Amino acid sequence: MPGPYRSLFADRTFRRLMPVFALSDLGDGMTVVAIAWLAFALGPDGGQGALAGVAVAAYVLPGALGALVLGRWMRRLPAQSLLVTDSALRAVLLGAVPVAHAAGVLTPAVYVGLLGASSLLHAWGKAGKHALFAPLLSDNQRLTANSVLSTSLWSAMIAGPALAGLLVGVVSPVWIIGLDAATFAVLAFQTGRINLPCSPTSGPVASDTRQGLSILRRQPELLGLLVVTWVFNLAFGPVKVALPLFVSDNLDAGAGLLGAYWAAFGIGAVVGALALGTARQLPLWPAMLGIIAGHGVGMLPFAITHTAVPSLIGFVFAGLVYGPYSALSFTLIQDRAPADSLTTVLAARNAVLLTASPLGAALGGFLLDRTSAPAILVGCGALMILIVPTSTVALKLYGNHRRWHQPPRPGRPSGRPRPRPRPQSNRPAAARHQPQPRRR
Repeated sequence: MPGPYRSLFADRTFRRLMPVFALSDLGDGMTVVAIAWLAFALGPDGGQGALAGVAVAAYVLPGALGALVLGRWMRRLPAQSLLVTDSALRAVLLGAVPVAHAAGVLTPAVYVGLLGASSLLHAWGKAGKHALFAPLLSDNQRLTANSVLSTSLWSAMIAGPALAGLLVGVVSPVWIIGLDAATFAVLAFQTGRINLPCSPTSGPVASDTRQGLSILRRQPELLGLLVVTWVFNLAFGPVKVALPLFVSDNLDAGAGLLGAYWAAFGIGAVVGALALGTARQLPLWPAMLGIIAGHGVGMLPFAITHTAVPSLIGFVFAGLVYGPYSALSFTLIQDRAPADSLTTVLAARNAVLLTASPLGAALGGFLLDRTSAPAILVGCGALMILIVPTSTVALKLYGNHRRWHQPPRPGRPSGRPRPRPRPQSNRPAAARHQPQPRRR
């Protein structure tokens, strides 16, 4: 094991908490398949797609609302309390889904309500998770710890959907959501019983969000990056709803193949993230726009519905090109944002982007009842490809506007050359104003 990871896992607290972090990540990875699959089972005829879109949105979207509305109370809690509170709430409410199913009262409204309430504090829980080790680790160890946490999330994206696809063939998806609740219960118990120094979270997210948005409005390039990323995530949102229906109706397959799709996407994303060293040598904006276009191209093979091979290969390619996108966008923000305002800009970015994918999933669910799943998947890819020329034209117009249409400075007519400054004498000011003797 490399030296930084050796010293990180030598810390007893990190060594005790990292397994339960990975376990909860795996539970969330399984819900990628289970939430939509259960919505298809609960939804009425002709409304399965709409219910799946609303359910996927309900599992994520209230977290943005909780980050903005509950900041007055939640920001006072230490990181450990934030993580324990969020994990306990998710364990109770997600665990209520199989209980309601066993009691025969699990209606679509009850299902969506439990999912939405369970995600209300999740933004605070994620903040507490990343701030938990701040008082314990050195700067180099914090960077390594963040890398380990990110690797756990990507690994869960590979293993979680594949495992859920296998379990759906044996048990109902409602029990898979119950397993996710159990992982959060273990996380809350293990985190709560460890003695950690009380350290507050990194500032109030609600006020940071407002301040970060004002900074983004004064930085047009960062604002453009936020808009492009938001539209990109919005275009990907319907995929989470249309893909299960594509597998079940068009390919006449089960949840195992759906898990294979998401596992293939995760494998491609891991390989793409590891190949980030090559992408760093490219200009950031062209590289990110190329990623968006390549992701859209990977969605086009879903037009072929008689076999899964072309679309599976395309989904692997989409994950491969998507892998470096987050790191490249963070690099651009670090290069352009003021150093003392970087945290506030990132807080505003996260609060805004958290709304894109759920809204796309809800929109895709309503469209799914009016058109076919392949049409939505291919349409998502076409929208991603369309983002690239639109953003390119906007960037060129913005560059020309800044170069040729800057307003003239006050006190100097537009178009006139700047007057040359008069040479200044090295003598003191008092001596310069005294009369000088005439030279013969």
